[in-house]
Amino acid sequence: MTDLLEPRAMGQSLVRRDGEAKVRGTATYAYETPVPAPAYAHPVQATVARGRVTGMDTAAAETMDGVLVVLTPFTAERLASTEDWEYAVLQTDEVAFRGQLVGVVVAETSEVARQAADTVRVTYDEQSHDAVLSADRDDLYAPEQVNAGHPTDTAEGDVAAAMATAEVRLEQTYETAMYHNNPLEPHATTALWDAAGDGFLTLWDSTQGVHPARAAVSEVFGLDEEQVRVVCPYVGGGFGSKGTPHANLVLVTLAARALPGRAVKLALTRQQMFSLAGYRTPTIQQVHLAADRTGRLRAIAIDVVEQTSRVKEFAEQTGVPTRMMYAAPNRRTTHRLAALDVPIPSWMRAPGECPGMFGPEVALDELAETLGMDPVQLRIVNEPEVDPDSGKPWSSRHLVECLREGAERFGWDSRGPGRRREGHWFVGYGVASSVYPTMRQATSTATVRFEDGRYVAEIGAADLGTGAWTVLPQIAADALGVDVGDVDVRIGDTRYPTASVAGGSSGTNTWGSAVVQAAREFRGKFGNDPRDGDEATGNVDQAAMDEDHAAYAFGAQFVEARVHADTGEIRVPRLSGVFAAGRIINPRTARSQFIGGMTMGLSMALHENSVWDPRMGQVANHDLAEYHIAVNADVGDVQAHWLDEHDPYVNVMGSKGIGEIGITGTAAAVVNAVHHATGVRVRSLPVTLDKVLPGLP
Repeated sequence: MTDLLEPRAMGQSLVRRDGEAKVRGTATYAYETPVPAPAYAHPVQATVARGRVTGMDTAAAETMDGVLVVLTPFTAERLASTEDWEYAVLQTDEVAFRGQLVGVVVAETSEVARQAADTVRVTYDEQSHDAVLSADRDDLYAPEQVNAGHPTDTAEGDVAAAMATAEVRLEQTYETAMYHNNPLEPHATTALWDAAGDGFLTLWDSTQGVHPARAAVSEVFGLDEEQVRVVCPYVGGGFGSKGTPHANLVLVTLAARALPGRAVKLALTRQQMFSLAGYRTPTIQQVHLAADRTGRLRAIAIDVVEQTSRVKEFAEQTGVPTRMMYAAPNRRTTHRLAALDVPIPSWMRAPGECPGMFGPEVALDELAETLGMDPVQLRIVNEPEVDPDSGKPWSSRHLVECLREGAERFGWDSRGPGRRREGHWFVGYGVASSVYPTMRQATSTATVRFEDGRYVAEIGAADLGTGAWTVLPQIAADALGVDVGDVDVRIGDTRYPTASVAGGSSGTNTWGSAVVQAAREFRGKFGNDPRDGDEATGNVDQAAMDEDHAAYAFGAQFVEARVHADTGEIRVPRLSGVFAAGRIINPRTARSQFIGGMTMGLSMALHENSVWDPRMGQVANHDLAEYHIAVNADVGDVQAHWLDEHDPYVNVMGSKGIGEIGITGTAAAVVNAVHHATGVRVRSLPVTLDKVLPGLP
């Protein structure tokens, strides 16, 4: 059990400290970094899906006024490490996917760089490519593990036997689409090598982790980490895509290496982000449920097929939430990958849990309908006493309370049997559960210092809009026993102590634990009357880490869907979530995260779909004009509520991650509401009118 902090500053609904700078436009983002006489880079990308570059004619580009340098696989310097294929930029003539980087032009202006890049003529030895995902491929394989180190497959009992003898069974296939992270700020970097020739590199990068970015670049270029500084005070969103460096960071670093002493800027265009900045793999989920007539599950299984790149593996852990959500004596989860000639998938908000909660939560709705049972009650009946996957007791689990309170707030009792019509609209209600693991990373260190009459906490954390600038002072203030107004923080720079990546909803849990340790060290050394210059350091390894409990945040989401009887148009006027996510450190920033995740889940349900053209080997709708996301008109009354949950096992703050749980389950709740309204069951996202219209009465 953890010795929890007494909350004084924690729990206050404080305004974001970085808010005014962002609203006024004074917050400096990576591409806006003020440097003398910057140059600008623009990539040259492959126009075939597979093959080899046989030649590059750069003469027209090199003679254009304002062009400073053109790099190709035949002229670029050799990197110290090419172990990671994604970072081996311009190191080979092999083309593994359309849009791959095959060159870069650096010029005095971004316009000239782009124009010159268009004049580069590339010839290829084009080869046939394979870019079609299906569940019946004969070359599907099992990866050694799936994302975050989870086992690829798990099994307990005999699912097949339970399915064969069950009173009620369900076997259905569900599909989620390919999704692309589209943060407002594109992936962008300003890179500067020291002109003195001592190999010092400064990167102003839009990243979710300055220290992981430094580690990656240092390895690729054969530098000591002390030779690289990464700076990132502000991030214009990331949704996971900036949680790991991508090829663009290596490209701009290469470009700047050719111009020592002069900064080079690179911002990916929206179109380039669809091939260079990761994406969420499409998934095919075969779900199996067996139950008795009371609704108790006798078996639950999910068999997942998804894609990865032929040159770099990423295995989304889609089946993992099925392992722990509901009680069933017979269980199975499997993952199989198709290695294709496609861009490299990567993290996107709630990897695993986001797609993995779609199929099972829709399947439960279908099972409830077969049983003639309320979908909320079906979930309550299958509440496990301990974690079915690990056998550990829960650190806290209040899913049942979330379901009950959410149902009461939403007016679930008025739901009725379905097919209710109000004017031209069919009206339906849907529900789904939400879950996300509570994690803490292994590495983070903080320093607390007394400086000019104020307390300062330093840690190289990144705030991608989640609220670190605001909540870390609240945590530090409580650990120090002082007013939050007396505490400053400094983040987003590798000159500050090492911090883990802002990912897996682990940032506050990890960085906050390190800050608390530093604050307690400080108080232990200097008491309540410190002098200027006094400082102490603490790290997350010093914080007690409970290994005896299964720690998760839970939630329940309720949706009202309206479907036009004549056109099939779908509207979601109400979306309500109730969550149990430990102590809420700042209600204002927390509500923003919950609602943001829920809105992104709504977008996934109704709009988002990277339409893959297998003939060309690229996303056809690779811009925000055609890749549709939810806008204000799509979002009606969205409410996020939470329980006052006390969990003494997760960390010294008693907090759980909240950045990702809001997106999990939302799409299933929408699908279930649409079915309740119309009788039409959509099992392949997104829910578009063409899928609904043929089944309308």
